[in-house]
This record gives sequence, structure tokens and C-alpha cells, in this order.
Amino acid sequence: MDSSPYLLGVESQVLKLIEDLKSDSADLQRRATGELRLLSRCSENRNVIADCGVANLLVGLLHSSYPATRVNAVTVLLNLSIDDRNKISIANANAIVSLIDVLRSADIPEAKENSAAALSSLAKIEENRVQIGESGAIGPLVELLANGTLRGKEDAVTALYNLSKCRANMVRIAQSGAVALLVSLIDRPSAAAGLVDKAVTILANLATTSEGRIAVGQDGASALVNVVELGSARGKENAAAALLQLCRSSSKYCRVVLQQGSVPSLVALSHCGTPRAKQKASSLLNYFQKQREAYAGRE
Repeated sequence: MDSSPYLLGVESQVLKLIEDLKSDSADLQRRATGELRLLSRCSENRNVIADCGVANLLVGLLHSSYPATRVNAVTVLLNLSIDDRNKISIANANAIVSLIDVLRSADIPEAKENSAAALSSLAKIEENRVQIGESGAIGPLVELLANGTLRGKEDAVTALYNLSKCRANMVRIAQSGAVALLVSLIDRPSAAAGLVDKAVTILANLATTSEGRIAVGQDGASALVNVVELGSARGKENAAAALLQLCRSSSKYCRVVLQQGSVPSLVALSHCGTPRAKQKASSLLNYFQKQREAYAGRE
């Protein structure tokens, strides 16, 4: 623990609040979680709060019958999880299952959104990523993507983006019905560029699995071609990577991509994209050429 007077004062304050969290008084618990919420907004305070052992108590209060206490508790866990050193300790306090319960059952949008954001933050660590997927988070996140507020959709996409870095989660996401929702987001003109880029990256990750290629090929090939033409530099790069995976896996997808008029955009990308985008676009164009030569040879 840092021995600076300020942080020692924070520690003293947190220890008093912990006693209120342990109280049977719902009002004391609500006020204590509210004060911790304010304190945890400051990056300097987060490790002090976590080191005082507050995580287990906050996890217990995620099941409080008082909405304000639940929202405060999930928000404190979200704030604490921003610091990487707290991600494992929060998971070890059995927070993941409880956060998923909030995401699945809470009737307060803020609680759902902050739960999704907390899971997303925790999923930046590979160990947590696996546990979150195994604990059943994908379905509730997809539900939030489908029916949440704008902020909820953003939190859901970011969480799925982090979770899709794990192969087992790629399969779960592919089988969850998320692909159609991600494609709809990509096709929405008003969607923020950063959100579209994350959605495209998820599709590119999914396309590295056989289950993902089926889902992306059925619902997303046309949208990915549009991204190659009109997307951001990062979006074009990942869209080209996804299309390359699709086309190499099936002549059916290859025909679909060609029928969408993708060649001019791929040629442009092979000359003007990021180094990875140039490589993916060139590989895809070379694949098309080899397919044409093979077809001509059979005639």
C-alpha cells in the first residue's frame, strides 16, 4: 500500500465503508456503494480500494434487492477492473458469474450496460476470457446487442470483440446468432467508425473457424465487400482478411464475393492499404486468378 497521506486517507475511508457494506442496513449499503463508486472514478484510488478486499462484498451486493445498490456495486467493479492488476482478483472473487446474472436478469439498463462493460474489461486478460465464455456470457451479450440501448449495444460489441480473441468463444459467438446483428451494425450508415471496426474484427476472427465461416459466409460476405470499398483502414484490412478465409474455404463464397464486384476495391487496397491489408488483398486476387486458370484448364 502506498504510504502517501492522501492514499492512507483513502484506505481509512474505504475500511470504514467496508463495515457499512457488511451491515444489515440496506440504506448503509446503498450509501457505502455510492461513495465507493465516486472514489473508484479516480485511478489513484482503485488499487487502494481493491487491496482492502472489497471485491467479495461488492459481488454479494450484485444480488441486492435494491436497484441503486446493484447499480453502484456493478459500477465499482467496472471501475476497479480498468486497472489490469485488479482483473484477476475480481474474477477470483466469483464476479464473472454474478456479472452475467446481472446482464441476464437486471431490469435496469445501466446495470446491464455496466455489467457488459465490466465483463469486457475483464476479458482483456486471456484467463478471464476463457472463463467468461465458459460461464455463459455470450448469449446475454448477444441479447443486449439485439435489444439494448445504444450504449448497451456498444458495450456488447466491445465485450464480444474481446471475447472473440479466444477460439472457443469464436465458436460460441458464431453459433449464437450474433453474426446477423454484427452485419446489420456494419451496414448502418449512422454507426460509429470505431464500432464498425470492432464488428468487422469480430467477423474476421470468426472466419478463422469452420463454424464462423459458415455463419459469416451466409450473412456477411456482401457487407464485408462494402467495407473493403468504403471502410476505415483498419476495417478494410480485417474485411479483406475475412474474405480471404471465406473464399479459400469454399468456391461458393468465392463466387458470391466476385459477384459483388469486389475486384476493383481489392486492387485498390492491394496498392494503397496498410501492409497487412495489401498482403490480404493481393493474396485474395491471386487466389481468384488461380481459380480462373484452374477452371479454364478444365474446359
